[in-house]
Order: sequence, then structure tokens, then C-alpha cells
Amino acid sequence: MTTHGEDRAALDGVRQPMLRRLVPVVALLFLAPWAAECSWGGFAGTDMLGVVVVLAPMYGGAAVLIREAARRTGGGWPMIVLLAAGFGVVQAGLVDQSLFNPDYLADTEFAELSAADRTRVPVLGISAQEAISFLGNHVALTICAPIAIVESYLSPARRLRPWLGASGLVAVTVLYLLGSLLVFADDSGRKGFLASPGQLIGATSVVLTLVAVAALPRWRRRPPPAPADAPRPTRPGLLVLLVYLGVSMLSGWVGVAVSVVVVAALVWLLVRWAGRAGWGQRHVLAGAAGALVGAAVLAYLVPPYSPASPTRALVSDVIVSLLAIAMLAGAYARLRRHGESPPVAPAR
Repeated sequence: MTTHGEDRAALDGVRQPMLRRLVPVVALLFLAPWAAECSWGGFAGTDMLGVVVVLAPMYGGAAVLIREAARRTGGGWPMIVLLAAGFGVVQAGLVDQSLFNPDYLADTEFAELSAADRTRVPVLGISAQEAISFLGNHVALTICAPIAIVESYLSPARRLRPWLGASGLVAVTVLYLLGSLLVFADDSGRKGFLASPGQLIGATSVVLTLVAVAALPRWRRRPPPAPADAPRPTRPGLLVLLVYLGVSMLSGWVGVAVSVVVVAALVWLLVRWAGRAGWGQRHVLAGAAGALVGAAVLAYLVPPYSPASPTRALVSDVIVSLLAIAMLAGAYARLRRHGESPPVAPAR
């Protein structure tokens, strides 16, 4: 049973002015490329704005479309994660083809640091270590964390509603396709490399499989919460942070095996916690914060793509940290404003 206030809030969510409805769309368009390429120190501070603007159509367009698909169909976070994995394969396998290109990082500061060749699978033409890194970061940083952060700024009445109409979806789809074509056409990025027909067919098959699984009706069914209470939001946040940093430090086939097991265990545990009573947006934001803070910490440990002086690199890393802290603090403040504070433990 809903109250008059709740009915009015839902009605206001439908009748929002267009500009207000587009604010989260624009925010997600620009946050996705920043999280994907800048949050872990990939670019110096002076280059961030240009990177975000150029890559917003592709990264941001994908994030918006995935979020709209999940919210329109009721697929929720399972659909978002599966479609994010599909986007990761599209991006790394079909667009910039970094998944198959052994020289993709050859002209960057990562050329001598990469241990990708030690886990290369000759039959597939991919590095297992790079596959985990590329796809994992696209899922965690490009898609999931930006969506969680932007939705946390919205009221509960607007958070799970679609942001775009039919014309808006068409516009963002065209924007995404043009952005992807721009990246594919940039021969300096692919370095003249083109994946083989077999590799392209294999990547396309994986994408179609992930999309088919994401579309399963089971994700739209919400079982009743488990009798146990969800943990405090700090627990999933710290767990995501530790797993993100730990996996980022591993290398070689042992690292690949450990990464697969640890990430699978993390997903299993998060799914169990999400099915408990009391799980809410604060928990979702904590998971996003774990990934984003992990990326910000990693920025101090890895070089940017292009050579930079120690001072310039340090200043850029500090900028990344401050931006991440500001975004997350603002999101938590908005949740508190909407009355979504952590439960108070009963007095003993």
C-alpha cells in the first residue's frame, strides 16, 4: 500500500522537465570514460578532459544504454553486470581489438612492465592476464561503478526509473556507434592491427551469449529476502577494494588462476548478501567505492600511458584521488539526505 506522498513522488518522476531528466544521462556519459581511463592513473591531469570528451560517446553511451536496458526490463544488477561483460568483449575484442593485439601497449610506459606474454594462449591469440584485466576493469570501472554513483545522487523515486524516451535511446545508440567507429578508425590506436576472422567470430559469439543470458527472465524475478540481515555497507566495500587491489597485483598463470577463483568467490558472496533483508543503495555504492578507491590507489603504483615527470604524475594521481573522494562523498551525502542512512545498532 502506498501513501499519497509516495504516489506524488512517482508522478513527479514521470513529469520531470527534460533538462532535469538529462542531467544523470550527461553525468554518466562523462563519468564512464573518466572511470575507465583516468581513475587508475592512465592519463596525466592535463589530458583528462580531452580523453573524457573524446571517449564519452563510446564508454558513456554504452553505460547509458546498459543502464536503460536493465531498468526498463527490471533485470537489475545481474543484467547490468552481464551486459557490462559483453561490452568489455565488444570493446576489447571488436573495437580497439586490444584483446588480440600483442603490441597494443608496445608504445606506452607499460611495454616493459607487462607480463602478458607469459599467459598468452596461442590458439586464441589472447593473453589470459590481459583478458581478466581488460574485461574486469570494463565491468567494474566503465559500467558498474559509474551507474552506481550516478544513481546514488538521485531520489529513490527516480533511481530505478528509465531516463530516456524512444528518441533519446536512438540518439545515444547513434552516439555510441559513432564513438566506437571513431576509435576503430584510429589506426594509431590499433597500430595497424586487425583481428583474424576467427577471432572476430569468437568474440561476437561470446558477446551474443552474454546478451542472451542477460535477457533471461530469471533476473526479473525477485525472491523474498533471506531471513539473515545484510552486513554493514563497509564490509562489501572493503572486500571489493581488497579484491580489486589484490587481482591487480597478480601476474602469470598462478595469478590468473587465483584471480578467477577470488573474483568468482566475491561475486557469489555479493549475490548472497544482496538477497538479504536490509541490502540497499548504500551497499551498492560501497561496492562501487571499493572499485573506485582501489583504482585511485593503483594510480600511485603504475605509470600513465605516456611518459610524465615524477612531479606531474604525482599531481595527476592526487587529482584523481580528490575527484574520487569528492564524487563518493557527494553520493553518500545525497543518500543521507534521502533518509538512506545506515541502521543504528540497538542499545544493549
